[in-house]
Amino acid sequence: MSDGPLAGITVVALEQAVSAPMCTRTLGDFGARVIKVENPRGGDFARHYDDVVGGLAAHFVWVNRGKESVALDLKTDAGLAVLHRLLERADVLVSNLTPGTTVKLGLSPADLEVRHPDVIAVEIDGYGAGGPLSHKRAYDLLVQAESGACAVTGHPGAPAKPGPPVADVCSGLYAALSVLALLHGRGRGRPAASVAVSLFDTMTELMGYPLTYTRHSGVEQQPLGMSSPAVSPYGAHPTADGHTVVLGTTNDREWQRLARELIDRPDLADDERFRTNAGRVEHRAVLDAEIGAWCARHDLAEIQDRADAAGIGNSRFNTQADVLAHPHLAARDRWREIGTPGGPVPALLPPPVIAGYEPPMGAVPALGEHTDAVLGELGFAAEEIASLRERRAVR
Repeated sequence: MSDGPLAGITVVALEQAVSAPMCTRTLGDFGARVIKVENPRGGDFARHYDDVVGGLAAHFVWVNRGKESVALDLKTDAGLAVLHRLLERADVLVSNLTPGTTVKLGLSPADLEVRHPDVIAVEIDGYGAGGPLSHKRAYDLLVQAESGACAVTGHPGAPAKPGPPVADVCSGLYAALSVLALLHGRGRGRPAASVAVSLFDTMTELMGYPLTYTRHSGVEQQPLGMSSPAVSPYGAHPTADGHTVVLGTTNDREWQRLARELIDRPDLADDERFRTNAGRVEHRAVLDAEIGAWCARHDLAEIQDRADAAGIGNSRFNTQADVLAHPHLAARDRWREIGTPGGPVPALLPPPVIAGYEPPMGAVPALGEHTDAVLGELGFAAEEIASLRERRAVR
């Protein structure tokens, strides 16, 4: 398979930050062409979060590889006309602009249904339409807090935001999944449809377990740091050689093996308090103390070897620097080199491994880098492009 499964699909993106760029980068990883429409004055604001990647921001480099940047001023009639020319040849329009912007621009799903009926319209926003929060700006932290995710992360009395921007990322992935479903439907003769994905709906979905537990028990589970309120034993323990091992069990059989074969404590395995997971959760502190004391007397390598032999899930607590040098990524050839305006940089392959297909891993674009080429494809002559530039409709 030389071309990706989405080869021939053109995606136009009115996007910024992480959620929509993650959606379109995912579609690009599958072979779609992604044309990123940016404001000529600065472009996607995530370009400027920092400058650590050869002058570019780490967020921007992460989610914008393989795209073409076309700089259009959509506040001008000429810039908006160019966008409509693009949409005449597009399959998908993805946007995550501030609430109400696509309506003001005449690019709402209802507008597209009339003017570009074959285009699948995807809108990602903060809270979804029809509610008291629908008008609000929404960033990853804000939605994680609003959805309760911060309340189940960290420690009691010290809530925390999950480190990765999971509201943004998962919303982008839900949007990409929706595009795939709608493209499939369109290929079977169904009319193009629109889809709306909100960060709040995504996060309440990800909160499914704690919300279900609290609804039916009346108990609000407290955060447990590197553990889980659902199962025990399940957590991190310092080792004798200064590392941290993470051990996990998910059922009674695994607990028995951990107690008898890993830490050599048949007395704990036979203790009626720990016979079921519910009992182990109730007496979590006792088990954590016993397992922690055993781990503190042994080196990481020995613990992991014994855990593997006993069939007990285990891992090492790693920092970002540890992961960059991770031997598992190197052994599986997961790193590639991509171009950026500041020079080549390493980037990880996308998670899906499709037999016979190598993801394109294209370059990260400079602002407006592809404006002339794309407008040329649309039939604009060089003098027309120059005129648009003089009127500041394009960059």
